[in-house]
Amino acid sequence: MDAEGLAEFERHRPRLFALGYRMLGSASEAEDAVQETYLRWDASQRGDIRSAEAWLTTILVNLCRTWLDSARARRETYVGPWLPEPVATPNGQLGPLESAEQRELVSLAMLTLMERLTPAERAVFVLREAFGYAHREIADMLDLTESNSQQLYRRAAQHVRQERPRFEPAPEQARALFEKFLIAAQAGDVESLGALFAADITSVADGGDKVNAARRTVVGSDRVARYLVGLFRFSVPGLRVDIENVNGTPALVARAPGVVLLVLAAEFAPDHFASLRLVVNPDKLAYFTRTDQ
Repeated sequence: MDAEGLAEFERHRPRLFALGYRMLGSASEAEDAVQETYLRWDASQRGDIRSAEAWLTTILVNLCRTWLDSARARRETYVGPWLPEPVATPNGQLGPLESAEQRELVSLAMLTLMERLTPAERAVFVLREAFGYAHREIADMLDLTESNSQQLYRRAAQHVRQERPRFEPAPEQARALFEKFLIAAQAGDVESLGALFAADITSVADGGDKVNAARRTVVGSDRVARYLVGLFRFSVPGLRVDIENVNGTPALVARAPGVVLLVLAAEFAPDHFASLRLVVNPDKLAYFTRTDQ
C-alpha cells in the first residue's frame, strides 16, 4: 500500500479496534476484523472514497454483524458461562472512558448483556451510544431506513438498560473496596469478605473447557466468600495480584511470570459488591497477556 493510504488507515485503526471490540466482545476477534478491513482498504479504489472514516466504519461494522451470527452458534456449545475478553485500559486502548456512560458501554456486564441483541440491534446501539453517529448515518452504513435504525436502537436500549444497575461508584471508591476485598481474600477471612458483599451477590466464572471453574452462578454472600477464599488458597509460584484499570474501571488482575491467570471485574451497590465476573479461560486472557508484556 502507498504511504498515504497506510497512514490514513493507521489514523483510524484505534477507533476501528474500539468499535470492533464493542461489537464482538472479543479483543482478538476485533483485531481480526480490523485486519480484514485493512485488506479491503488496500484492495479498494481509494480515489473514489469520499470519507475514509465512513467507508472503514461501514466495512468493519458489517463484518462484525456477519461474524456475530457464527459467534452465536459457537457460544451455544461453549462450556460453562461465556464472558467477554477483558482489555487493560490504562492508556485509552478502548477510546475515551472519562464518563460513567462511556465506561458502562465497555464493562463486562454490558458487553454480556449485548450478547442478547441481534447483530443489527447491536450495531445500531454501539454506533449511536458509543460513537455518536446520527441515525441517518447509521442507516447508510447498515443499509437501513432511518426509521428502522431508530426502532432498532429503542429496542436494543430497552433490552440492555432494564437490567443494568443504576449505581456506579467513583473509581477511587471501587478501588478502596477492592483493596479490602484483596486483604480479606488473601487472609482467608470469610466473614470479612462476606461483609463486603450484597446479600444476593452473584459470581460468574468463565473457564471454558480450559480451566476448572464454577460452571454455575454462585449466589449469596457467604457462598461467594467461601468460593473466593478457596480460589485464593491456590499456591502459584510468583503469583501477584494487583488492582488495575480494566475495561475502564478498577479490577483485580492475577499474574504468574509471563502470563495473566485471572481478571476479576465487579458491579457495585452502595458500599458493597453486587456481582462478580471472573475470567480465567487462558484463551480469553491471551490478548491481555500479550499487551501486558
